[in-house]
Amino acid sequence: MKKLVLILLFFTVSVGLGFAQKYAYVDTQYILGNIPSYKAAQEQLDKVSQQYQKELETLHAELDKMYKDFQAEAVLLSDDMKRKREDMIITKEKEYKKLQRQYFGAEGDLYQKRQALIKPIQDDVFKVIQEVAEQGAYSIIFDKAGSLSMIYTNSKYDLSDQILQKLGYKN
Repeated sequence: MKKLVLILLFFTVSVGLGFAQKYAYVDTQYILGNIPSYKAAQEQLDKVSQQYQKELETLHAELDKMYKDFQAEAVLLSDDMKRKREDMIITKEKEYKKLQRQYFGAEGDLYQKRQALIKPIQDDVFKVIQEVAEQGAYSIIFDKAGSLSMIYTNSKYDLSDQILQKLGYKN
């Protein structure tokens, strides 16, 4: 009997605590899209990315031309000349792959530029979201822009405009 009472008491407290929690959500994509410095940083990153891509495409075109020329002339070349041309092609391929990793690799130039330009803005947004969560006593704040699927959202629980206001981007 004592166990039954404890189980019921535990269940009642658990359910009560579950209902006492406050939930909200934000749309970080919407928030970041309304911050001019984020848009400018994103445009700058896009330009740099296009520049890197163009440079790589030029290098790839040179490599492709070298390979096609080699195939066309292979029957006329001596074994020694073939090896030299193959070595030149292999060296050019290595240069291409190295440059590709340098620009677009996990710790590449584009990643580092992104960290320098966008991460501080994202950190500011996260800090304000934390402040709002603490001030509003929210247990959980979901990000609607992330991979989390939200079938239905009531706009009264959307804190995105409040976050933008605290960041100084909305009146």
